[in-house]
Amino acid sequence: MNLPNKLTLSRIVMTAFFVMALLMPHFPYGKTVAFWLFIAASITDWWDGWLARRNKITTEFGVLLDPLADKILTCAAFICFVEIKTPKGLSLVQAWMAVVIIAREFIISGLRLLSAQKGVALPADLLGKQKTISQMVSIGFILLGLMILEDWPAWLGARAHEIEMNHFPLIVFWLMIVTVLLTVISGVSYLIRGHRLFTQDT
Repeated sequence: MNLPNKLTLSRIVMTAFFVMALLMPHFPYGKTVAFWLFIAASITDWWDGWLARRNKITTEFGVLLDPLADKILTCAAFICFVEIKTPKGLSLVQAWMAVVIIAREFIISGLRLLSAQKGVALPADLLGKQKTISQMVSIGFILLGLMILEDWPAWLGARAHEIEMNHFPLIVFWLMIVTVLLTVISGVSYLIRGHRLFTQDT
């Protein structure tokens, strides 16, 4: 197994520890650990692709596993955010938002599998890339906020409680609204481009 594929597999392993750090009670500085694991996983995502292209060692296994590892990480993060409660007892990320994001990933993954079977390429377009960026930014921001509010609240001084109660959940909500909209729009774009693949089988 080449180095890029090992890096991709390490991202899946890091996701398991990421979830543990984020959700396990009494995990020492869990939100800080989760934040830096997410940063490390994001770096490996860039690094494995760069190595594979530079050394021309792209494999079918890597082509299949790399986007799968990305989806496992992002979907795991959004599911965890549903489990995390705000001081008012509400989910930090609403369940329907996570469902929309995960459903989109399943649908587009199925479409890409169908297109591959037919020998048709369905590469990511600009909307797909913007969707990915918005998801990564949202996850990174939420993790950073959780890290500061729960592990390092002294950084915010006397305003920490007010920010945790009101400002942070509100920012997360609207950030997720933008992310969900881009997720849906990019998904519709893929379906429009690949609709002939479906109609040929019906």
